[in-house]
Amino acid sequence: MILLPPALISDDLKELFFCCDMGKCKGACCVEGDAGAPLEEEEISLLDDYIAEVKPFMTPEGIEEIDRLGVFDYDAEGKFVTPLIEGMECAYIFFKEGIARCAIEEAYQQKKIPFPKPLSCHLYPLRISRMGKEDAVNYHKWYICDKALEKGQREKIYLYEYLKDALIRKYGETWYRELVRLLSQLK
Repeated sequence: MILLPPALISDDLKELFFCCDMGKCKGACCVEGDAGAPLEEEEISLLDDYIAEVKPFMTPEGIEEIDRLGVFDYDAEGKFVTPLIEGMECAYIFFKEGIARCAIEEAYQQKKIPFPKPLSCHLYPLRISRMGKEDAVNYHKWYICDKALEKGQREKIYLYEYLKDALIRKYGETWYRELVRLLSQLK
């Protein structure tokens, strides 16, 4: 483990190669699983404010679920997550060329809303949990990402490099530069 406040980071960040291969996985992380993507309270507030701008990019089933539940749901531990359609795919997805895409991110890319997809989605396959005063930053190993591990290995892209923008979004540019420095020393 690597301590870089405010985070305690799994060694996987310095060891794993990773690069999403959407052509192979088809966005399975947005479709499979037992709960929606974790949401921050601030993200819920933003979704409440901008849901009308996101809905045009959603499927009818996703819209129906949002209309029924609201912009968020709770997981088994009572934490905020994105709602799921019939316990499967995220209510915020749509499909383009057979690949699950994020309606929130699409609305952001088209400059309809001022924020990108939820941070937990941006950071995936990393998951963050609290460990005392620190964030525990861990790689979530899941078979659906096997092709991403293979592509990352082929292209020699480390997990922390692939997630650079997401890590900067979460912890800032200075923190990320220090992470790169620390990981370079440890290799």
